[in-house]
Amino acid sequence: MGPHPAVAAIRLAVRRVLHDILTEHHRTTPDSGPPAAAGTAAAPGGATAPGATRPERPLSPLVLVACSGGADSMALASALAFEAPKLGIRAGGVTVDHGLQPGSDARADEVVLRLRDLGLDPVDAVAVTVGRAGGPEAAARDARYAALDATAERHGAAAVLLGHTRDDQAETVLLGLARGSGIRSLSGMAAVSGADGRYRRPFLELDRHTARRACMVQSLPVWDDPHNADPAYTRSRLRHEGLPALEKALGKGVVESLARTARLSRDDADALDAWARQAEASVRDAAGRLECAKLHALPPAVRRRVLRRAAIEAGAPAGSLFARHIEEIDRLITGWRGQGAINLPGKVVARRQSGRLVIRQG
Repeated sequence: MGPHPAVAAIRLAVRRVLHDILTEHHRTTPDSGPPAAAGTAAAPGGATAPGATRPERPLSPLVLVACSGGADSMALASALAFEAPKLGIRAGGVTVDHGLQPGSDARADEVVLRLRDLGLDPVDAVAVTVGRAGGPEAAARDARYAALDATAERHGAAAVLLGHTRDDQAETVLLGLARGSGIRSLSGMAAVSGADGRYRRPFLELDRHTARRACMVQSLPVWDDPHNADPAYTRSRLRHEGLPALEKALGKGVVESLARTARLSRDDADALDAWARQAEASVRDAAGRLECAKLHALPPAVRRRVLRRAAIEAGAPAGSLFARHIEEIDRLITGWRGQGAINLPGKVVARRQSGRLVIRQG
């Protein structure tokens, strides 16, 4: 008799991602074959010359799971622990202590023990200090990803698995809609993101119920973060009030439809981003300055992407650069009437001078 359907689903999702990671690892690290006996080395033509040592086969890749102790990440950890050894992949874990609740350090220690009980190694608990920039949720997210990046670098991990589900994806799309963001925001979370594709999200096609059910049938203890039910947080209100209200008004299937919107939007956004990268060189003069007339001739969706890229290159933080900022810069191109400079996040200023758009710090 096979595993419970929920367990089978999470394992299959992780197995697919691990296959991708292994393929990329072999492509970037050519297999040197099995280690040769000591005292030998490769001679010309691939033979082994006496008296020398052949290079050893590179270590198998290490994949970490980011685990809070909640149902989604515990299900992910259990699937990684089951699937990784069968593919010759090393599996470890990391939990981040945000220090936002009493006893969070003890809870992080408990998560470490649970991950080690699953057979993961190495397993780290990393304490962070959460700032205030961008609000509590954004500040916690920034601190968490910084800790995950540092841990992955320290261990030389090939990837870090994140437990975001289809429900999380639907919430992200709705938050983007509420902000009035563009199609990139509506594309939600990518299955692969971060530097060199570090972050992988195997569960984006699975719902939250499947992950919780997988933990239940495997008798995995889980921790429900009280912040996830705290109405002080926007995502929590959306999860417990907004989405249920939408499903009541529109019928079941809202989450699946929003997740599908994210996939389709991501394809469109990727195509437009590629077009903007190619177009950017054609709208710069010999000195590299953006020419307003040539920018005006671009389709609006492409032009705004060129402007956003230029602002970020000038030092504007991507996370603080919103649609309203890009619209203000765009009016220097499409609605020019002699207006003054536009102040952007990161102390970046955009102004029009002699038919050129100048975006720079200060």
